Amino acid sequence: MADHQEASVTLPSDPASVSAARNYVSGVLIEWGLPNDAEVAETVRLIVSELATNAVQHTLGESPTFTVDVALDRDELLRIGVTDSHPRFPKRLPAALQQDNGRGIVIIRWLTAECGGTMSVRPTREGGKTVAIELPWTAPVRKVTTAVRQEP
Repeated sequence: MADHQEASVTLPSDPASVSAARNYVSGVLIEWGLPNDAEVAETVRLIVSELATNAVQHTLGESPTFTVDVALDRDELLRIGVTDSHPRFPKRLPAALQQDNGRGIVIIRWLTAECGGTMSVRPTREGGKTVAIELPWTAPVRKVTTAVRQEP
């Protein structure tokens, strides 16, 4: 098996890109050996949806695209990061009982912790940020013929 596998896709900051990001990551993980019906696969899809939604909704039009990076290190650690060019870091918004949003980061952090992982936010050299998760890998890995998968 490869010591490191990675894939990346850049999408427009548009609501339709949320499902594209989720489907892209699902396809990559299937290629790497994670069954689509595995419980952790559903959790990862939800996390990616929240990350992508945040990149689309909270960049205030200042980030025309966002990038989803997926990496698997030594068949042990799955890393998923969503990068946008907006400088503001995510923060937990006060969520009123009737409010439908403001909980994305809390959901991401909780789901990641439930899977034994961690979440981080780091600035990019270009002035944006990457919100990333790291999870233990739970599936045997299939060798992929190409190291980087392009846009769907």
